[in-house]
Amino acid sequence: MIEVKNLTKCFGEKRAVDELSFTVRAGVAYGFLGRNGAGKTTTIRILMNVFREDSGEALFDGVPAHKESKRIGYLPEERGLYAKRGVLEQLVYFGMLKGMGRRHAEDEAHAKLGEMEASEYTHKKLETLSKGNQQKIQLAIALFGDPDVIILDEPFSGLDPINAQVLKNAVRRQVEEGRTVIFSSHQMAQVEAFCDDICIIDNGRAVLEGNLADIKRSYPRDLLYVEAEKGAAGMSSKPLDILLREQAYVEGAAAKGEGYVVKLTGPAKRSLLLRTLEEADARVDSFYVIEPTLEQIFVEKVGDAGGGSGGDPQGSAEAEQAPGKGPRKKGRSLFKDKRGRFI
Repeated sequence: MIEVKNLTKCFGEKRAVDELSFTVRAGVAYGFLGRNGAGKTTTIRILMNVFREDSGEALFDGVPAHKESKRIGYLPEERGLYAKRGVLEQLVYFGMLKGMGRRHAEDEAHAKLGEMEASEYTHKKLETLSKGNQQKIQLAIALFGDPDVIILDEPFSGLDPINAQVLKNAVRRQVEEGRTVIFSSHQMAQVEAFCDDICIIDNGRAVLEGNLADIKRSYPRDLLYVEAEKGAAGMSSKPLDILLREQAYVEGAAAKGEGYVVKLTGPAKRSLLLRTLEEADARVDSFYVIEPTLEQIFVEKVGDAGGGSGGDPQGSAEAEQAPGKGPRKKGRSLFKDKRGRFI
């Protein structure tokens, strides 16, 4: 387990990390998220003992990070391989830097290239490989020596779907084998697909931390997607959208895809709506709660790229307590656009 407690790091007058606290459970995939300049890289470098904290502490199973011998595999955002050198040569070199003998490093190199579906590049120079295949070589190096903790900084950047899937499979194997994997990425869909827990930081502080599924469930569950067979709604002889809007507990229904996004007056009305549709013989094909995506949650907590703030899912003008830490910001709803329409 990794524990970060009140961690602070300053560079001159700049407080890059500001009393940051979070916990990473052993054997999980953990999303460590934030805008550029939020303090992610500084925190990672403290965990790797590249920097020392000014105050607070970072612990691996209760032992300070700068005293811990726990093996860490690291995939940096800025790649650090040698373009003019051969792939096998570099893998062996980095393996020996990690304390392996040459023969052991060569065996490990061949094994990791096989896992990455990159054995055909064993004797090629790195510069002859595509960006995606170079990324696979970099990940192979990060996984050398069976590290206990693997830190991946923008691991899927620039990858085509096939190479991205190879990396996903390799990373999933690490989690299944009980290793801790920390993702730092701006690709929210990838993090959402992988990670059990997340921490979002802004200006060096944690603004949201916890289990991603629990965070999503903590939002009001009063927004639904409803889809039924085309045509009249059974015995009611009414189109589905008319039937929906006739219900007093339906605040709004907006067409989306083949169905409708439905806003209820409260979560408890879900069963009532389903019963109404069944009684009307509406022949429902889909009926489910719409949860916020990780990207929507991220924008709500730290604002969009233009510096705008997010909003609570109800579109309230008043700040409310959001899931996790800190108040919700005023502004655009998670499920509505700037004009108040469902998205």
